[in-house]
Amino acid sequence: MTPGARRVLDAASVLFYDRGIHAVGVDLIAAEAGVTKKTLYDRFGSKEQIVVEYLAARDERWQAFLAPYVEAATTPRARILAVFDASRDWAEANSGKGCSMVNAHAEISDPAHPAYRVITGQKAWMLALFTGLARDIAPRRAARLGRVLMLLHEGALVAHGLRIFPDAIGQARGEAAALLRDTSRTAGEDK
Repeated sequence: MTPGARRVLDAASVLFYDRGIHAVGVDLIAAEAGVTKKTLYDRFGSKEQIVVEYLAARDERWQAFLAPYVEAATTPRARILAVFDASRDWAEANSGKGCSMVNAHAEISDPAHPAYRVITGQKAWMLALFTGLARDIAPRRAARLGRVLMLLHEGALVAHGLRIFPDAIGQARGEAAALLRDTSRTAGEDK
């Protein structure tokens, strides 16, 4: 990526997250990046493509941020709870307005929009992560447990963004820990 294109993507990322995708035009992105609109269009082709790259880059950063948390955990239960720990740390540092994918979906609900696949793909990845981690605890109930964990996680991200009550992600982690304790008690049925 050229330096100008990098500045465009960096500026767009801040603007899209802070102001919303539809509220930000290419003129503002170009001005904030210190490039011409021609440079912006030469590199990205369209605002839609900038949105796609913004969301894809954010997801890539999130996955790279999450990996060490999960890898450092030594038990199946700890790996699941590590996702909530990483989310809390990520949210405090990067997501004062909640999940960028959820926020983007509020503006982009058309499956034909190229960013829609990035948004739903990220959530599908999270569901697969939770389901895979749940398989180590309750193999025959992994799909159900993965969905419940995903619901706790995603609800916490939304509540965090709305700031309705403090430490929503920490509270969701506590609920996940209780669920995992209950599941562990009956895990023998799955073996």
